[in-house]
Amino acid sequence: MPPLAALLLRRRLHRQLHSILSLSRHFSSSSLSSSSSPIEKILVANRGEIAIRIMRTARRLGIRTVAVYSDADRESLHVRHADEAVRIGPAQAKLSYLDKSAILEAAARTGAQAVHPGYGFLSENAEFAQLCESEGFTFIGPPSSAIRDMGDKSASKRIMGEAGVPLVPGYHGTNQDLDLMRSEAEKIGYPVLIKPTHGGGGKGMRIVQNPAEFVDSFLGAQREAAASFDVDTILLEKYITRPRHIEVQIFGDQQGNVIYLYERDCSVQRRHQKIIEEAPAPNVSDKFRSEVGKAAVSAAKAVGYYNAGTVEFIVDTVSGEFYFMEMNTRLQVEHPVTEMVVRKDLVEWQIRVANGEPLPVSQEEVQLSGHAFEARIYAENVPKGFLPATGVLHHYRPVPVSETVRLETGVGQGHAVSIHYDPMIAKLVVWGESRAAALVKLKDSLANFQIAGLPTNIDFLLKLSNHHAFESGQVETHFIDHYKDELFPNASDTLKAEKGFQDAQLSAVRVAACLCKRENAIAKENLHGAASHLSIWYSEVPFRVNHCAQRNFELEWENEYDEGAAVNVKLIVNYQQDRSYLIKSASEDSGSTGSKVRVTQLNEHDFRVEVDGSTSTVSLAVYSKGPIEHLHTWHGSQHLQFRQKVGLELSGGDEVQDKRSHTEASSHSPGTVVTPMAGLVVKVLFEDGAKVEAGQPVLVLEAMKMEHVVKAPSSGFIRGLQATPGKQVSDGSVLFKIQGE
Repeated sequence: MPPLAALLLRRRLHRQLHSILSLSRHFSSSSLSSSSSPIEKILVANRGEIAIRIMRTARRLGIRTVAVYSDADRESLHVRHADEAVRIGPAQAKLSYLDKSAILEAAARTGAQAVHPGYGFLSENAEFAQLCESEGFTFIGPPSSAIRDMGDKSASKRIMGEAGVPLVPGYHGTNQDLDLMRSEAEKIGYPVLIKPTHGGGGKGMRIVQNPAEFVDSFLGAQREAAASFDVDTILLEKYITRPRHIEVQIFGDQQGNVIYLYERDCSVQRRHQKIIEEAPAPNVSDKFRSEVGKAAVSAAKAVGYYNAGTVEFIVDTVSGEFYFMEMNTRLQVEHPVTEMVVRKDLVEWQIRVANGEPLPVSQEEVQLSGHAFEARIYAENVPKGFLPATGVLHHYRPVPVSETVRLETGVGQGHAVSIHYDPMIAKLVVWGESRAAALVKLKDSLANFQIAGLPTNIDFLLKLSNHHAFESGQVETHFIDHYKDELFPNASDTLKAEKGFQDAQLSAVRVAACLCKRENAIAKENLHGAASHLSIWYSEVPFRVNHCAQRNFELEWENEYDEGAAVNVKLIVNYQQDRSYLIKSASEDSGSTGSKVRVTQLNEHDFRVEVDGSTSTVSLAVYSKGPIEHLHTWHGSQHLQFRQKVGLELSGGDEVQDKRSHTEASSHSPGTVVTPMAGLVVKVLFEDGAKVEAGQPVLVLEAMKMEHVVKAPSSGFIRGLQATPGKQVSDGSVLFKIQGE
């Protein structure tokens, strides 16, 4: 039989098997959604940390789980955590995690009774929820009718208005004609907020300051919405200039009961996406808390809602009024902060409600306990405007978990963050008896969260959590923009720049000493059992005739106060007979002895380092990329990265010396434009040779479900443009050049 015919026959037989399984469900004596047939096996239609989170609760309840995975996720942690796993397609989300048929076929094949969608992907897809229901699977989430009503943000605004929930002025109609939308924006008054009617996570959202920006922003929002949610309809709202983002966790059962589990503040955002959430919201009154909670319950009841949901409100910090923004008909990314302060497992509640059970508590029985923060740790390049980053986690050492420190992650050391999915690495959740106590724990946990191999936002989150305004709870959605001069390195701040350089110099001394100790330990291990005559040359104090052994280091450090300019730190290390080191800068005069350093290696990555009588713990991670060795060091709340060339050469008789030269940065001619991150070209606006003005968009990239516009750096003619829609480009590759007229 020809291969193609055989493939078609197998697919036909599989569909027949699926039909038989579905038929058997329809003729069962009781519905799977009733309490008489409790769920015993769940297929989790998601990936990463949320899939693992669901599986953890399911395992505690004795429920078996099925994972689905794409080719990119074959070795992922969520696959290992499940009792069974089924491949559903290639890496692209549209062909795997958004493939409804493949997911339901996997559920039928494995005998799963229920499907949990997690968040993102198909979690707010009414058609998928309806398919689950019609095929006899229990959908662990709200009814498809509620997803449809609240998933269409325009329709939800109309329903909320009828229910008496306050609304922001805007256009929520179905007519998407460009001229009409432009006219409606004029009526609302600029600035306006463009937002997809479906989905969430800030994808497709645009703030438009004036009419000249409207068309490009509108079309870009449509493209991004279509790529992320398969729906490209848009709504318009008046943009509130000083808002807070406060959302309420609600929960309903199939008996008609709905309660609220208090609110979360999600105001601290970048690129319209949350990075730190907390519960309860700081600096709000009990009256506000009660009113916003009751409004959220009214919103849920208006659409016959049950299971977990979140009603989001925008709060005008000037007037104190709050307005309905949208309802997320799923479990939120930030649900752990609510779990920490109400001491409930929301995934367990989801399963029990899906089984037909009533809510276990009434509104009066829901008590707040302490305060919790969640920090989202992303692979992203903060200095480049928080652009998503890709790469391998060469070193991944998160903080230890406890009753008050929780970690949600879907990756481990050696895993890669790819361009295909969201760049979130982990969620760090902490609890304290008060906001101040929880904040202390957040700072400490961020300072001890170690990642090396790709850029992350950990250092930025630590700086943000130490900011005086954040410490006092004075948060709003423009927090980062408002305090950017304090949150980002400022070259004009000479005091901080000088301190940064001094810290780097001292850190380099510690790194050099730790490297010497580390390499000596490795040499000892490698030479164990070898010829004894080698040991004298590779002892901890290398033997030399009539003088102390000496070694030179040249480490490169990126000065964040000088736009990442490379600074070479040259050090001379002299080995001492008492197993200490004398380390000094190569620029110091010959009469200087430098710093006396003693090192004790505690384990593979941790060292106890004494510099001139001051002792502290230092962590070191080392990995190589080509000829460059990358050195990450953590000391207290400080994290620094150095680079050095790999390679040894003989110099000065029998002295073995590292020849270190600075890492050469890729140099391009003026006017060259390179990709800010790996991604997919989705639109090319000009042809090669076209004339453009400075700042004019030339092409659009999509990475990790977000669009990024690449603009001309100067006026002139486009040269060397070879990118076409659908082409994959790597990080740092040349896109085109702009040549003068």
